[in-house]
Amino acid sequence: MEEQILARIDKKLDAMVRLLAAGTIEGKNKTDAIMKLDALGLDPNLIATIVDTTPGTVYARLSEAKRNKVKGKKITKKVES
Repeated sequence: MEEQILARIDKKLDAMVRLLAAGTIEGKNKTDAIMKLDALGLDPNLIATIVDTTPGTVYARLSEAKRNKVKGKKITKKVES
């Protein structure tokens, strides 16, 4: 009985997370939405479900963003020197 109650609570919490996430990314393109949801600490598999894409796409976008961020830092350091 307790497991059924916990399962129902888990399902409702999952729905709430999805609704809140959808409101957070409204009007953003997929890449920006992925970045925002990742910054909020959501799992890539959940992000994929929310933005209607595959987990592979989420991982690729996150990796690409990290590469671009590192490149941007290197350029900034060279300019400051």
